[in-house]
Amino acid sequence: MDLRALRYFIEVVRQNGFTRAASALHVTQPTISKMVKALEDELGGPLLLREGRSVRLTDAGKVVYGHGLALLDEASRLRQEVAEVDGIARGELSVGIMPTAGHYMAPVVALFQKRHPGVALQVDEQGASAQRQALLDGQLDMALGLLSGPDPELQTTTIARQTTRVVMAAHRVDDANAPLAWRDLQGEPFVLYTPGFKLHQAVLEHCALAGFEPHIRMQSRYWDFIGDLVAQDVGIAVMFEHVIARYDPTRVASRPLVDPALSWDVALMWRPGYLSRAARAWLECVREIYPASSMAALQ
Repeated sequence: MDLRALRYFIEVVRQNGFTRAASALHVTQPTISKMVKALEDELGGPLLLREGRSVRLTDAGKVVYGHGLALLDEASRLRQEVAEVDGIARGELSVGIMPTAGHYMAPVVALFQKRHPGVALQVDEQGASAQRQALLDGQLDMALGLLSGPDPELQTTTIARQTTRVVMAAHRVDDANAPLAWRDLQGEPFVLYTPGFKLHQAVLEHCALAGFEPHIRMQSRYWDFIGDLVAQDVGIAVMFEHVIARYDPTRVASRPLVDPALSWDVALMWRPGYLSRAARAWLECVREIYPASSMAALQ
């Protein structure tokens, strides 16, 4: 079985379409279609049903998708272990980083590349929810995401703790220390992260607990664009302190958010079990940059 064809098939399922999969893999759509058709011919039947621009798995496709994830994971592990026979002179490491949290990992990246220049480091930027799923699917070796409590499916180590605040156009905030409760936000238009971000779902849940459904005026995956929209008074946003600190205070201001306050750990996450030498080297760099928080995770 051609592992490349299997990889293309899985990406079509993940992206829910051939065009999006081709874009994600940086190949042409005919190439994707040809490889998936070859896989179907080899396995003796259709694996996908096209429905407009989307796809749906057949019963056989569901079996192939589940086993395919495991096969690609094993193939990646095999390549990594072979590359590590002579140490960490070569190999690969895939790390997911939230778009708003790159500054936490920048010094780790610098230290890691200085010590292990032969390792191909691949960095993927997605929201925390998408990062977690990519870890569980075997697409990533490590990910920097958000934790509101223990995660039974992953090993984690916390490097920082962040609290959210309500962000508004600067002219609307007279007292930056005056708290706002969630119920006070009823009737306000919201600018939210897209659904792949944990903060998106958390805002919806806390508004519901406060007794209302938020009016979502716009959504974006880019923290800076959200700040620009808030500055223009398109709506309010709920953002983490480390993001708010990067906004222009003459255009954007914030107030504490209470009843309840919403805090999360910024944590490095990985799957339990085997860790490549490159992954362990990455964790050692994290421990060196964040010694207090990372010490226990590596023991």
